[in-house]
Amino acid sequence: MIHLFEGINPERVQRFQQGTLAGRADFARRVANFEFVWSAIGVPTAAWARAVFPQLEGDAALDALWTAVLRTVRLDQPDPVKAWNEHVDAAQARRENLNARRYDALHFRGPGTDLRVGLAEGHQWLAVGQTAPNGRRPLVNMPSEEVFTAPHRDRVDGVVSAARSLNLQGTLVEGLQVRFEGGRAVEVTANSGEDAVRRLIQTDEGAARLGEVALVPNSSPLSRTGVLFHNILFDENAASHLAFGMAYPVSANPDPAALDSSGGNRSSIHVDWMVGSGEVDVDGVYADGQVEPVMRAGEWVDTPTS
Repeated sequence: MIHLFEGINPERVQRFQQGTLAGRADFARRVANFEFVWSAIGVPTAAWARAVFPQLEGDAALDALWTAVLRTVRLDQPDPVKAWNEHVDAAQARRENLNARRYDALHFRGPGTDLRVGLAEGHQWLAVGQTAPNGRRPLVNMPSEEVFTAPHRDRVDGVVSAARSLNLQGTLVEGLQVRFEGGRAVEVTANSGEDAVRRLIQTDEGAARLGEVALVPNSSPLSRTGVLFHNILFDENAASHLAFGMAYPVSANPDPAALDSSGGNRSSIHVDWMVGSGEVDVDGVYADGQVEPVMRAGEWVDTPTS
């Protein structure tokens, strides 16, 4: 999928995407609800390596990509299993802390960013190692650095600038900036790939609203590689991010049937884009207006669980 649709009429791309999404809607719903245990792992290929390391040739590019990928999944550690267990435990502790805070909103501030993201009523923070309904504890994505939850579809306001480029179904989007009013993206600009984003958020009624807000420290293994992987399952784990489209029901409310009443978003799409960096701060905002720091300069600020 590396730049697969670059240069193709965006209307044709949109029709293809809509047809594909409609055909796999039931599968996507089951995945989102963790109705079965699954894991996604990226395996380097020559084409992928050429896109990530265009300055290298042949096997050198592939070797460099393998090295980077192995770092992201902690296989460069002396004991990778121990490293993953420690990472899962830390992520789950962070998840529990955030759930205990019961923030009403998050406020992102940084260069080109001043965005308030209201959170769905009854929202639940999730992280790697979450126990699935069948009792298993899968590592859903490898790598996985995020702690995430569901925004309220009507309570997102302000402007946010993407901190990293995004490979959107083969089109490279750079310099993206989005302005939200009442939860909806009302203005989109980008240095490249702007039309692809505009068409994406026209996919259906919920496509221009947010379905996920995720916090990722700037010191994550993905960020430390300094590599743009051109693969969202990798790149989203390099920075805090937002997602246009569908909210995972289990993050909007413990009862999936309460998705609409909680403010969770419905859509046939779910597309992440990175907004965090070492220059971005995040505050937690309580319902009474009190504010406390959650991240400073892209890193966690530890706050005691009340």
